[in-house]
Amino acid sequence: MMQEEVFTRVFDILEKNGIEYMITGSFASNMYSMPRSTLDADVIINATIQNLEKFIKDLQEDFYADINMALDALKRRSMFNIIHFQSGFKVDLIFLKAEPFDGEEFKRKKSVQYLGKERWFISPEDCILSKLEWSKRSDSERQFGDAVNIAKIQGSKLDLHYL
Repeated sequence: MMQEEVFTRVFDILEKNGIEYMITGSFASNMYSMPRSTLDADVIINATIQNLEKFIKDLQEDFYADINMALDALKRRSMFNIIHFQSGFKVDLIFLKAEPFDGEEFKRKKSVQYLGKERWFISPEDCILSKLEWSKRSDSERQFGDAVNIAKIQGSKLDLHYL
């Protein structure tokens, strides 16, 4: 199974179970700039215990997904990951935090065409801000370069006032 198929399967199962999500990280920056290789997807989710349990159950056939890790992450508002058995591709699922900026960022998510379906992605502006924050924290030139590339390619489409 190709990476795109793995990620599409996860997005479909999130939607089937009524879990709001927002694709972020390098996977998202690839949608807004020059694609680069990434082996995982980072997805912010807003789930309840009930729809989280159904989501994990629906993944069991094709993914390593530990319900106890998922429930603990929900309680702590942190993250857990799932791994596709066949390919080894990983998806990091990060619970939406109660911080004002995180809520605003989640509200600003954009519906973007991905492989013929509408998917929820972080806005390009918030992707830039996130990449700059990660660059500052980790002294990463790659993160900084991603932010610059998004700004160059998105150009006048960006909400400069928001930035």
